[in-house]
Amino acid sequence: MSRLPAPRAILFDWDNTLIDSWPCIHRVVNECMAHMGHPLWTLEETKHRIGRSMRDTFPEMFGDRWEEARDVFLAAFRAVHLDMLTVLDGAEPMLRGLATRGIPMGLVSNKTGSLLRREVQALGWESLFFAQVGAGDAARDKPAIEAVELALGSAPGAVRPGADVWLVGDSPTDMACAHACGLTPILLRPWAPTADEFGPDQPLVHLSRGDHLLDVVDDLRAMAS
Repeated sequence: MSRLPAPRAILFDWDNTLIDSWPCIHRVVNECMAHMGHPLWTLEETKHRIGRSMRDTFPEMFGDRWEEARDVFLAAFRAVHLDMLTVLDGAEPMLRGLATRGIPMGLVSNKTGSLLRREVQALGWESLFFAQVGAGDAARDKPAIEAVELALGSAPGAVRPGADVWLVGDSPTDMACAHACGLTPILLRPWAPTADEFGPDQPLVHLSRGDHLLDVVDDLRAMAS
């Protein structure tokens, strides 16, 4: 706890940090794979392989047909994502608790920006975040610093990347982003990290539930007062 700085602002990942999107992503990925003539993925393969944005991964997967694959994926995703939108247990009380405590929050996601904002709007959460940055919004996507800088550019109080900005997420991409940008990497998910999961980009703290994050924030504030 002594190494953990109190947050001036918190940037959250979206998929599988605040919402449970694996069922939707897995369904749509396999629609795309079937269309492209590729073998279907198991759910575990989907969880392992999805993390970076489409413009960073689809050219590797589909070569010069990657834009066709992107269009198939996006059309299939738009058709179902709002119907399948599911908030993770404890996410909304955590966010509203942080808002009550006056901590500015933003989103930095590798979900296509327009789709991210549709989901935020569908949940009525727009007022909780000073920025909702998704894939394609910045010159480069997460884990690149451009996505973080774009989000923090809308934060109150001229917040710059630094250790007093937490990046809270569930994946290696999130932790890599935090390390690359000099943010504090917070892993938020029910299961603990495995020994070789994050390589050099280890989370500083693993929290299994949103109320645990609120407790940590309260403890840090009490220590500073």
